[in-house]
Amino acid sequence: MASSTSVIPTTVNPDLQKERDAASFNSEEFAAWWAGGEEVLKFNRGVREYMEKDVDLSEMLQLQNKTHEEIIEFSTRGAIEGAKKLRRLQEERNPGGDVYWPNMYDAQVMWGLVPGGNPFGVMYVMLVKALQAQCTPEQYEEFGKRVELFEICGTYAQTELGHGTYLRGLETRADFDRKTDQFVLNTPNISSYKWWPGGLGHSSNHCLVMAQLYIDGDCKGPHMFFIQVRDEDTHEPLPGVHIGDIGKKMGFIGVNNGFLGLKNVRIPRTRMLMRHAQVKADGSYVSSPTNVLTYFAMVRTRCVIAKNNAVMLASAATIATRYSAVRRQSPINPNEREPQIMDHVTQQMKLFPEIATSVAYRKAGDYLWNLYDVTIEDIENGKYERLPELHSLSCALKVTCSMDSASGVEKLRLACGGHGFLTSSNMSSIYVSATAACTYEGENTVLLLQIGRFLMKTWRAALTGAPLPPTVRYLAEVQKNPEFGTWTGSWENMVKAMQYAAANRTQLAFRSLSKRMSRGETEANAANHTGIEFTQAAELHGRAFVFSAFYEAVTGPQSKTRSANFNRVLENLLELYLVKETLNQMGHLLRFINLTDTDLSGLQDRLETVLTKLRPDAVAIVDGFDFSDLQLNSTLGSYDGNAYERIFDAALKNPMNQKAVPKYFHEILRPFMKSNI
Repeated sequence: MASSTSVIPTTVNPDLQKERDAASFNSEEFAAWWAGGEEVLKFNRGVREYMEKDVDLSEMLQLQNKTHEEIIEFSTRGAIEGAKKLRRLQEERNPGGDVYWPNMYDAQVMWGLVPGGNPFGVMYVMLVKALQAQCTPEQYEEFGKRVELFEICGTYAQTELGHGTYLRGLETRADFDRKTDQFVLNTPNISSYKWWPGGLGHSSNHCLVMAQLYIDGDCKGPHMFFIQVRDEDTHEPLPGVHIGDIGKKMGFIGVNNGFLGLKNVRIPRTRMLMRHAQVKADGSYVSSPTNVLTYFAMVRTRCVIAKNNAVMLASAATIATRYSAVRRQSPINPNEREPQIMDHVTQQMKLFPEIATSVAYRKAGDYLWNLYDVTIEDIENGKYERLPELHSLSCALKVTCSMDSASGVEKLRLACGGHGFLTSSNMSSIYVSATAACTYEGENTVLLLQIGRFLMKTWRAALTGAPLPPTVRYLAEVQKNPEFGTWTGSWENMVKAMQYAAANRTQLAFRSLSKRMSRGETEANAANHTGIEFTQAAELHGRAFVFSAFYEAVTGPQSKTRSANFNRVLENLLELYLVKETLNQMGHLLRFINLTDTDLSGLQDRLETVLTKLRPDAVAIVDGFDFSDLQLNSTLGSYDGNAYERIFDAALKNPMNQKAVPKYFHEILRPFMKSNI
């Protein structure tokens, strides 16, 4: 039998405390900067303390030992307890407002309460936002507000078993019936079943369904329809509704992803969201001013993904860095004590670039969210000019951040050696959450192709001298000044080099596209055959943007408000990010820029030098990410650094160890061994 007494010390591991004491800067300043200001940090911590009160971390560590049904039930309980706490906070601190509830229900403060994922997360990340953006005021008052207040529960049902990112190919159809003033919805075959929506399985009684609108057999394209799928009292599926859970996934184990089939399900005409496009009672159709508005919920979700994946990478970096401070192994010099593994330069190369990458994407994400807010304001005033840039940039950051965070978390898992393979390290959960983003809300290759088409249009516009959006103006600059000039290796020079490589990759793709079209290929076929070059140009465009955004965040006017010591830390992180990513993209850069062997050797020297500079500050930096132990949910990454004891404690509490002899010994193993006697 396992002991009920904890083996975890109440003191901080001395190696970890030594790291904190030796840091060159105050990690609290980093935490305030990371959070967006001292007041935001104070607010976040106050909410987190309230939310995490009385939550048992050891129970969270046992999540993976539960059955699928138990995990869904556990996640639902955690999600509802979180909702109750936020409602109480709202009543206590902001009565009549919405600061806490529901606005914080999809915030990072909820992560620790639902380590398997929130079954109602999509409801607030996508559904409520889509209803707010697409409903008429009357529609929102009638049913949108009910979702926002959690009087009913729902999800956003777009992806189908047979169609994902290609929305125009969706098969679910909504036919308008003039006689009854209703839409009739059907999923005509298995491939048209809605598949994947978070919370759809057994956690929703309504959903927003994307379906092809048909009027008199004429298809008007995808539109949104608000549908009730379960009885509000009994939760039984309604007639014509086939609904359920799709089963276990690699990650998001508590999200209750589901499937939905519809057979002649009728809804009132007013359940089509009609803020931008309308169907009148006589069957006349008023189209949206721009088709992008129909998909705008996806744009916002991609902004969320870019932010969340940067945070996931930061959480994995926190776990691996703290573990690397307390793990000792492999003497560097014979006859000396085993050093902290973070003293090995190869270990530093696993850790520090991922710390820098998470910070780079956080700052690039801040720019993206500012652009989103401005675009929302423009849309409300009937202006849609920024939409193509926002769509392209959200795609670019979603792609590069999900790609880099997934590979980065795996490197950090490997940095934890065998212990990183333990479920209790939480590295597997963070990894599968990060890598899932590479395929949901737009598969990455498809999004890169969309960005590529945007770059082709932009390059063509630049050739005519038309004004370009801010994040692609470098294309016009390279057209005017086709020579890169001298490589100096300064930060500004490296930003320009990445933009120059991206612009030249775009030009090569444009030439290939034009050449194919001149040979008689349609533009669609030519674009398909130029797809590899499209994706290369698109990825470099995304990386050039991150270079520029991170450089501006560290060296711009805000640097004057920070302490000199903290600025040095940020400059070291910028240096590491720019140098390591320049080396990663060297194949593209060497094609367009004259770099000598001396230049390349200099970059390698800079890489090794900045690793040494960051070594004393690494633990203080990840402390500045300000994760609670509950949010990290890791035996390896706790603030106290007692990794071995926490690993052992989690093993003792494993349900398998609650009995000295499992029943299968008597039922299976012992009879077999005795049978040979």
